[in-house]
Amino acid sequence: MRTLCFLLLASIALPGLAQYQGPAVEACRAYARQEQNREGATAKDVVFDRDRHLVIERYARKLGSQFVASILTGNGAVVLEGAPSAELAFICLLADEKRPVFFNWLPRQDAPALAHCVRSDELRAKPRPCLDLLQQLAEAELNQQYAQRFQEARERDAAAKGDRFEAAYRKANEEWRRYRDAECVRRRDHAPKGVGADDVQLACIVELTRRRALDMR
Repeated sequence: MRTLCFLLLASIALPGLAQYQGPAVEACRAYARQEQNREGATAKDVVFDRDRHLVIERYARKLGSQFVASILTGNGAVVLEGAPSAELAFICLLADEKRPVFFNWLPRQDAPALAHCVRSDELRAKPRPCLDLLQQLAEAELNQQYAQRFQEARERDAAAKGDRFEAAYRKANEEWRRYRDAECVRRRDHAPKGVGADDVQLACIVELTRRRALDMR
């Protein structure tokens, strides 16, 4: 069933669908919580984001031996006690709008960094330590990618008997870091009401560092 579900997700398209607000949302969320409890997870809660990504596709045919009436997709999170939340996407298959038959979390690359640190009541009042942790993890991932690309540049220079590949690599990294820092200062100056400007700046650094690490893969 899981393999069929991934094939289905790869094949469906959801262009132009409006945000869904019907009963399938709470039905799928309750099903997801049951799955968490069944697997022995220690999650505090499961939440779905009520935004434009929350959409339902009418399917109305069998997937394997299971009839699937509709498919709900969107973004959400597994909220943990005193720790950054797991920000994920999800897919939920339903026999009807109140009867889920399958649920699965999926990786999400574009999750806002600040969301990790404000889902939990314990972290919301003081998100800075959480953001500091996320920055450390993002920098570690980026440094790992940098080390691999640096070695590749040096090997190309050795073959070419020069140093232009390493020089270009270093220049690109320096210019990217200047862009990141300037962009995050700009976002700091436009922090939304009720959110600390320093937290907005640090969240921006986390997000752009993660994106850079993905680009370097």
